Amino acid sequence: MKYAVLVVDMLNDFVTGALKCDRGLAIVPHVKKLCDDARKHNIPVIFCNDAHHPGIDREFEIWGEHALIGTKGAEVIPELGLDEKIDFVVPKKRYSGFFQTSLDLLLKELGVDTVIMAGLHAHMCVRHTSADAFQYGYHVIAATDCMDSFTKEDYESGIKYLHDVYGAKLLTSIEVEKLYK
Repeated sequence: MKYAVLVVDMLNDFVTGALKCDRGLAIVPHVKKLCDDARKHNIPVIFCNDAHHPGIDREFEIWGEHALIGTKGAEVIPELGLDEKIDFVVPKKRYSGFFQTSLDLLLKELGVDTVIMAGLHAHMCVRHTSADAFQYGYHVIAATDCMDSFTKEDYESGIKYLHDVYGAKLLTSIEVEKLYK
């Protein structure tokens, strides 16, 4: 199997800003470990990030303005150590990291067949990105300690959905690293 880690919306606005998620703070060390372990084993780390134009993106009707292109709020949290020389950033306008982005092409060019999902929110953006990964034929692994949602219930329903509907393997970041060896 050829893996890639997809980190969804671990942005300043999602963790500490406009759409602050207190539960998101708790997963930061686990997501950092997942990214560091992947990099250590030459596994691509791809950040799928909301990147919205001020005043015109449809998501604003539901969530208000967030992750505006060119602002601190749209940047990956510094704790994850985004390395622009080896990591990839795929901007997105909707919940899925695949919808009208270059993510599928990037994964194909990297020879990836299995995506390891992390980030916010398990029941929303992670779920929709996983749905499209499944539709495009990728195997899905949910790094369960590397994702969360606004509520415990949303997190649990998201994880259950990934497993039941997309056949996602539910693994911790420690279990994921063992796959690389």
